Amino acid sequence: MKTNKIFIEGMEFFAFHGHYPEEKTAGNRFLVDLVLYADTRKAEISDRLEDALNYQVAYALVREILLNTKSNLIEKIASNILDVLFDEFKQLQKAKVKVKKINPPMGGKIDAVGVEIKRKAKK
Repeated sequence: MKTNKIFIEGMEFFAFHGHYPEEKTAGNRFLVDLVLYADTRKAEISDRLEDALNYQVAYALVREILLNTKSNLIEKIASNILDVLFDEFKQLQKAKVKVKKINPPMGGKIDAVGVEIKRKAKK
């Protein structure tokens, strides 16, 4: 089986995740990057979207989680993203997600904090 990399970088959302009450009411900017590993050979040959891992669907799933759920920790956001991606895409072999919170309220100048989680498909 041929494994290739599909990526979506720099997805940006304004959402209301965080541990502190002010984060949940004021909101913050989040950046999400995905790296998805799947066999792309069928799509390479057919040139048909139906044979590809549809990254527009992947974006919509990420967007849904960021905008319509509430999490205290970015670790939970990243885990939720991986859960829905593996549920949606049976051809997904492994994935990596990076979630960053821009300008977190930590009492000083910080560009971002983040987490990167990797996961393999269950056999």
